[in-house]
Amino acid sequence: MDQLVVGFDLDMTLIDTAPGFAATLDALAVELGVVFPTQAMTARLGPPLEHLLRDHLAEDAVAPAGDRFRALYPEHAVAPTPVFAGAHEALAAVRRHGGRILLVTGKYAPNAQLHVDHLGLDIDHLEGWVWGAGKGEVLRTERAGVYVGDHVHDVEGALAAGVTSVSVLTGGCTREELEAAGTHVVLDDLTQFPAWLDGHVLDLRLADLEARLRELGSVLVAFSGGADSAFLLAAAVRALGPDRVAAATAYSHSLPLAERDPARAFAEDLGVRVLTPETHEMDRDGYRANAGDRCYFCKAELLDVLGPLVDEHGLAAVATGTNADDALAGFRPGIRAASERGAVTPLKDVGFTKEQVRAASRRWELPTWDKPAAACLSSRVAYGIEVSPYRLARVERAETAVRRVLAEAGTPARDLRVRDLGDRASVEVDAALVAGPLATGSVGERAVLDAVLAAGFVEAAVDPRGFRSGSMNDVLDDRYR
Repeated sequence: MDQLVVGFDLDMTLIDTAPGFAATLDALAVELGVVFPTQAMTARLGPPLEHLLRDHLAEDAVAPAGDRFRALYPEHAVAPTPVFAGAHEALAAVRRHGGRILLVTGKYAPNAQLHVDHLGLDIDHLEGWVWGAGKGEVLRTERAGVYVGDHVHDVEGALAAGVTSVSVLTGGCTREELEAAGTHVVLDDLTQFPAWLDGHVLDLRLADLEARLRELGSVLVAFSGGADSAFLLAAAVRALGPDRVAAATAYSHSLPLAERDPARAFAEDLGVRVLTPETHEMDRDGYRANAGDRCYFCKAELLDVLGPLVDEHGLAAVATGTNADDALAGFRPGIRAASERGAVTPLKDVGFTKEQVRAASRRWELPTWDKPAAACLSSRVAYGIEVSPYRLARVERAETAVRRVLAEAGTPARDLRVRDLGDRASVEVDAALVAGPLATGSVGERAVLDAVLAAGFVEAAVDPRGFRSGSMNDVLDDRYR
């Protein structure tokens, strides 16, 4: 997907021009010694000013009157003109998706810029004095994909550019008029735009993902059972069919036993082959040493095992669930190991974020849409402490026991980690639980700590900061960042 570019109209789309327009029109009327039907003219905002003046002035007086109106405008119209509810949030929604923002308006550009500056509108490019189909040329030149306006002539501009037309009902046009003009979407106002844009971008990403998977032809998905790899597996089946997809769930000491059956069931429900090769990352010195690059050795082992399976089963590539957010993180040695071994990353390639993975999974009714992050058991062991089967089994026992204690108390945890700090354990759990049922000195805290000690730790404490994904990385030095 190319960069998102969204164009907005100004008058009656982003800003309520009516008060300022009326004030300026009244000032012009006084100067010209005429009486304008201000209320009626204000209700028709959208066409160029000269179109509105032509019904009330001699033809040779229209152009000078328009020039004078624009000269009076800064004094009378800028200060009283507010943004519509949701305007700033609509612009922020485009930014959240990494987008570029255009302002394409029929207004005289210097006066439009005054509104932009006065109201702090976050835009990248302003084009003024363009109307109707003429807006289409600007939108094409600037590579826009969406144009948002309130008037049928805004729809005309969007359609002329071949982009998605989004209309809001804050101007003078009705829903029926806008739909008759051919708009693709009608919103009551801009407060509804962020949710619409989220869905629109998700549709584009899904289309790009399908195209990327079709380009690959067939894949072996490295399937951990987590939200990312589960979504990728489901997307691959939709794009390619189950016969050209296989799921590989590597069994080792670092995969919790509780994850195995649900992962297999999910893959089998999709109708794909399920492979469960064993990996032996514990045989790698770099993995056991548990320095900051431990994940490199883990992913290297995984890809070295899965690589031969690709040829054996007649598939094109190993695909991992790495998403766009993972690629932006500063510390991902596992991604580097997978890349060195030729693994493909369809989610990252098309810009799928973690939030979008969950949104698409929910749309498809995948049971993993809200599954909490579940990093491997080795991620619980503090860097510098050697990873061993004993330590991983102790962590898994402790987490299973804590979840049971919390569930029996009626306070189940969404996110939970028991961090192995040697013989001492740090329990990270949802912040709301730490502030409530597991508060310092509470019965709940004591029950949790007793469960951890029973699993084999000598000391244990609940982290008052609550669960923090990747908290072990806080102590790494710059060599691994």
